[in-house]
Parts: sequence; C-alpha cells; structure tokens
Amino acid sequence: QVQLVESGGGLVQAGGSLRLSCAASGRTFTWYTMGWFRQAPGKECEFVATIKWSGNSDSYADSVKGRFTISRDNAKNMVYLQMNSLKPEDAAVYCCAARSKVPFAPVAELSGDYDLWGQGTQVAVSS
Repeated sequence: QVQLVESGGGLVQAGGSLRLSCAASGRTFTWYTMGWFRQAPGKECEFVATIKWSGNSDSYADSVKGRFTISRDNAKNMVYLQMNSLKPEDAAVYCCAARSKVPFAPVAELSGDYDLWGQGTQVAVSS
C-alpha cells in the first residue's frame, strides 16, 4: 500500500513562491497518476493539477495555470507542486493524491478518480 506525505507548506506573502513535495512509499508509485487538490475553509475540495504516471502529460485548473507547475521524480518517489505568484485566494490545505486502483491511468481532474490521499500541508498567503 502506497502512503503519501506532503511537506513544504507555510506562510508566504502575496506574489511569493512555495514548493510543495509529496513523498510516496511503495515500489508501485511509478505506475500511478498523481494529483494535487486543495481545500480552503468552508469550501469544497478543489482540483489543482495532475500528472500522468509517465510524467509526459499534465493538466491544471484554470485558476493556477501559468503560475503552478506539477512535476514528478519517479526515481525518488516524489511529486512536486511549484507555486509562483501566489495570491491570497490560493490559501488552503493542499493534498496530493494517487490513482492507485487504476495503474497507468491518464490524468484526471475529479477527486473521485483518486483513491489514496495524504494528510495535507497548509499554505497561507498574506496580502
């Protein structure tokens, strides 16, 4: 069973940058398409970005396109989310997720397509 642990959250000023990391355990990580989601207080879980198991395809929410970049290092069992030009509305708990029940799956933007979730890392953005 793959386990996911996020890190890299914190407090940053608007316009600043953060790099979130998601460490995955287990040998089959390289089979799984991964995603980042976020949830702000009082709001539903929101898709942020997804990257295919092979790393050669990705997709972003319109709200972060051009500012955020998702990447993965399969040799290190890691997924990253580089966040630039942060805005106060980006503040949320960010979670990484894996499509472990569908190996070698395409990218997906629905939270229901993911079956493994990390605990999340808090991102706060001051204006």
